[in-house]
Amino acid sequence: MLAALSNAPSIVRSPLVSRDTELMMRALDALGATFTPHGNDISVEPIMGGDNSASDATIDCGLAGTVMRFVPPVVLATGTRAHFDGDPQARVRPMQTILDALTALGATVDSDDGFLPFSITTGDHVGNTVTIDASQSSQFVSGLLLSAARFPDGLTVKHLGETVPSKPHIDMTVATLKQYGVKVTQPDPTTWVVEPGVIQATDVTVEPDLSNAATFLGVPLIAGGSVTVPHWPERTDQAGHAFMDIARAFGGTAELTPAGLTVTGSGTVQPVDLDLSQVGELTPVVAAIAAHAHGTSHLRGIGHLRGHETDRLTALATELTKAGAQVEEGPDYLTITSTVSTGCAWSSYADHRMVMAGALVGLTQDVTIEDPDTVAKTLPQFTDMFERVVSA
Repeated sequence: MLAALSNAPSIVRSPLVSRDTELMMRALDALGATFTPHGNDISVEPIMGGDNSASDATIDCGLAGTVMRFVPPVVLATGTRAHFDGDPQARVRPMQTILDALTALGATVDSDDGFLPFSITTGDHVGNTVTIDASQSSQFVSGLLLSAARFPDGLTVKHLGETVPSKPHIDMTVATLKQYGVKVTQPDPTTWVVEPGVIQATDVTVEPDLSNAATFLGVPLIAGGSVTVPHWPERTDQAGHAFMDIARAFGGTAELTPAGLTVTGSGTVQPVDLDLSQVGELTPVVAAIAAHAHGTSHLRGIGHLRGHETDRLTALATELTKAGAQVEEGPDYLTITSTVSTGCAWSSYADHRMVMAGALVGLTQDVTIEDPDTVAKTLPQFTDMFERVVSA
């Protein structure tokens, strides 16, 4: 996105190629950017604005929360018009927060109920201050911040409500904006100020996706042995970096060396009590590991997962129960009090993280995962990679 909004061509090296990233590139292409592959890299010609050919763009969000929540502010920043829609499951994901924010900033939004589908038309004036309740998703804050430097007067975003979930994702957004030369300040914990100005073109190498990596690192915790993820960054703003401490909580070891991050387990999983409010996307994998522990595990602070690709709390409780575990589902927690003990047909709910969780349950039980190809949302090669890890 930042390359598409920058002031000159950029190079993105070693990007993740998945359905989500392809949907993002097509969305930004519809608004005037151009993405050209060069081996493992992609060159990006930015959206310069004022291009009538980008008017009345049609954006397919698929099931990508980043597309449906990050791209609408781009419409306002570039002076275009666009219609957004996506998969049937995407039409139940909360969008009212970002739509209300864009309306307050001067856009005209055509939406029947605050969900997909909707249309956005840029107004004559773009505001510079907006107050939102981002309690449902940190993506609402990140989406506004990413485009804000292209607004005529920049943007001040104020969060009013409960604590923002997954705040490390906002921190990662701010760090990346600064990498592109954008001036961002935070006068208090719930206010972000982005100054208007140029988003500088850059040559950037994408880090490994640490949330995707967590699934593979869960294998030795359940089955014993060691797994190494190469190129694990020593310092990163990714929330998935927290899996190092999570692996240790489960009784494994996690060692970061120049070769990468190595997690080693004995095959005996210790029960855990974890606040996952800042790393919610790890919850399906963590729950699957916890369902192999002898004892009671508590996973807390995860109520916002009900608004992800599916209601992940209900989905996890349902599928783990089918696999023989005892699970208590609360408003914002899961309590798992016994291990999985039986085979089952594992429903994926069109949710890539549910496929990954089912694969971990399948390490000890006879599990048939329904619609495993939905994992292509973020990692099309997952099945082959997982089989290679398990058979190593």
